[in-house]
Amino acid sequence: MTAAVGTPARTKARGPRIARALKPLAFTLLLAPALWLTYAVITDQLDGDIVKILEIETGTYALRCLALTLLLTPLRQLTGWAWLAMYRRMLGLFVFFYATVHMLVYVGLDLELRFGEIWTSIVKRPYITVGMLSWLILVPLAVTSPTGVARRLGGAQWKRLHQLTYVVAVTATTHYLWAVKKDTFWPLVYFAIFAALLLVRVARSRKAVRAAYRG
Repeated sequence: MTAAVGTPARTKARGPRIARALKPLAFTLLLAPALWLTYAVITDQLDGDIVKILEIETGTYALRCLALTLLLTPLRQLTGWAWLAMYRRMLGLFVFFYATVHMLVYVGLDLELRFGEIWTSIVKRPYITVGMLSWLILVPLAVTSPTGVARRLGGAQWKRLHQLTYVVAVTATTHYLWAVKKDTFWPLVYFAIFAALLLVRVARSRKAVRAAYRG
């Protein structure tokens, strides 16, 4: 009887322990695409325009990490698995990592650090403008990710700042859509995913407001 009563508590405590133990594996899986691309470049295994492939792949992985980051909160609320929050910071930093590599490939390899051309492309090409805006928004989000910085910033302020993640979802997907021009299937898929996640967030926020008002 005692064991039966204690089982739920032990099961609840086991979740965070397993999540912490699996963090190195999650980190490795998130880093694996970058390692593979590096290996593929070094060993000359990429067919076609290597720079374009790197731009596409790094941009795609940034969007995938962003989708996973935004999925964590509704998934946590739906399942009650509070330990999922342990992965949010790591996922968010991988969004910034892949977005930064994506940007560096463009300015460093595609435009070869020709700063005049870089500035011209930002000003005259809307998809580059929106892409650069997306990266600039990610900078303060990455800087304020560490626990110590978040604590000094204050919980409410930190949450308001990190709501910009949804703005990045819109601008980054717009960048993707405008960049591909004709092959719009995957950009529209990401738009649908981010729109659904945003609707879930809005619905839950309204529910919380109504519950607080009634209380």
